Parts: sequence; structure tokens; C-alpha cells
Amino acid sequence: MSKKKSAGSLISELKRKTRRSFSSEEKIRIIIEGMRGESTIAELCRKEGIAPTLYYKWTKDFMEAGKKRLQGDTMREANTSEVKGLKVENSSLKELVAELSLENRFLKKNSSGDE
Repeated sequence: MSKKKSAGSLISELKRKTRRSFSSEEKIRIIIEGMRGESTIAELCRKEGIAPTLYYKWTKDFMEAGKKRLQGDTMREANTSEVKGLKVENSSLKELVAELSLENRFLKKNSSGDE
């Protein structure tokens, strides 16, 4: 029984590690190829190695994003590198504020004692 559990978990882990991830450019290429209608969606999905439900999810997301842009909603989600950069900048700014606060407190204490 424990061998089956470990074999099952090993298979699940292997599937997770070997799962393909598609860049946004690849997704757009696949969506546009499907929209052209030169082949069926099923054929396209077999060729690309994806499930048709995934293709339709990408298409829906693609259309929703386009709809929002056309409506003037220019807000967009930040990508991972932008978020990391902003976190680093935020951290350094917090350190700067802390240093300036300490320096300000020190100067206030010293100036009030001299008077």
C-alpha cells in the first residue's frame, strides 16, 4: 500500500515538474492561429499539446483583456519582475525613512538640550 502511495505521489510530482508553461507570446500565437480557422481547434490543440479547455480559457482571457483596453481601462497586472523590483525599492525607502527619523530624533534631542 505504501508503495502505491509513494508511486502515486512520485507520478504526480513528475507531472508537475514536466508540465509545460507557455509564455504570453506563445499563447497569443496559438489563439490567433485558432482564430484564423485554417484547422480545427481540436487539431490545433493536439499539435500544440494542450487541452481544448485550456485554449478556450486563454481565448476568453485574451478577449477580456482586449475588451478592458478598448474601454479605456489602462490598468494592468504587474509581472513578477516588476513586483520584485517594487518590493526592493519599497524596502530601501523604508530603511531610508527609519534612518532619517532616527537622525531627526537625535537632532531634536541635542538642539533642545543646548538651549
